[in-house]
Amino acid sequence: MTTTTAPVLRPLTIGRHQAWPPVVLAPMAGITNVGFRQLCREQGGGIYVCEMITTVALVERNPKTLRMIAFGEDESPRSLQLYGTDPEITAAAVRIVVEKDLADHIDLNFGCPVPKVTRKGGGSALPWRRRLFARLVKAAVDAASPAGVPVTVKMRKGIDDDHLTYVEAGLAAQDAGVAAVALHGRTAAQRYSGTADWDAIATLKAALDVPVLGNGDIWEADDALRMVAHTGVDGVVVGRGCLGRPWLFADLEAAFNGSPERRLPTLGEVAATMRRHAELLVEQFTVGARNAARGERDGCTDFRKHVAWYLKGFPVGSELRRSLAMIESLAQLDDLLGKLDPAVPFPVETLGQPRGRTNSPGKVFLPDGWLASRDDDTVPEGAELDDSGG
Repeated sequence: MTTTTAPVLRPLTIGRHQAWPPVVLAPMAGITNVGFRQLCREQGGGIYVCEMITTVALVERNPKTLRMIAFGEDESPRSLQLYGTDPEITAAAVRIVVEKDLADHIDLNFGCPVPKVTRKGGGSALPWRRRLFARLVKAAVDAASPAGVPVTVKMRKGIDDDHLTYVEAGLAAQDAGVAAVALHGRTAAQRYSGTADWDAIATLKAALDVPVLGNGDIWEADDALRMVAHTGVDGVVVGRGCLGRPWLFADLEAAFNGSPERRLPTLGEVAATMRRHAELLVEQFTVGARNAARGERDGCTDFRKHVAWYLKGFPVGSELRRSLAMIESLAQLDDLLGKLDPAVPFPVETLGQPRGRTNSPGKVFLPDGWLASRDDDTVPEGAELDDSGG
């Protein structure tokens, strides 16, 4: 594999927390739970963010949401992403995080492009209403700062190419006191299609004094090095690139340390990683379950979605793939993994290819009159979500 020379970087600093390498695992609904984060942390360093938590669900003490706010005993910093649209509710949620010592770092979600969010004015639509955006971010920072908990924001370039907000929003977030800003180099209209705009990330980095993180199209460790060299960012955010490839974080650590070493696991090594992943999920779901059997079944069910990502490009028959995606126990998983040929080499043709969600650009659904006034700071009606995770 061709490698890129590591840039000269300092550890990523988020308030009082430092991380090396300067890598952040993006929160992904149904993916970045305790088990998956531990699996990734076993590969390499960085900051690993849990699934998105909605502010209203936290304030209302939703049982599912409270269960989702879980971290490993050695997980540091404990990083939590919040989604909200109301400054007062967001501040109340942050105060709960602080008072209950639920996390060490809070990230605010302004990047979600899905219609059910944007049509209510939330996620990537909200920065267009610049006064509301500034009020919300400042409310979160003011609620977190007495405890020394840093707040960051993650956002997109804007609604579409005609309604870009990222530089103005980044400056407003900096003025509100955030510790860092992360930019996904796509608009909401792009969703997960096309190519991420690294030039926009470079523009934001040049405009801000606080650390800037780049997100988008980091499929391999050398993509991260290229992004840093191209944009000058202080760190990178990795999302879909690690699906079915938690060893990407080992590659990232090696890359930022200047090592050319990259993982190309055989099918046998991938099978061992799959087994470890399922085991961690079973452990996670067994905590709080009525019995161990229920925890094992729920953990194995949660693992099923990862099978296709792990086996992407490997010559594994459709029947075996289908059976692996229907497991109900670790014993069943062990039996099926034993049918794989451990000597099969890694399919190098899949390197650098998109993983996870890929779709076409589309219309961004917005509330009526949303684009008419940028200075209207009215909280959008019905935009608060009561289901955490996305």
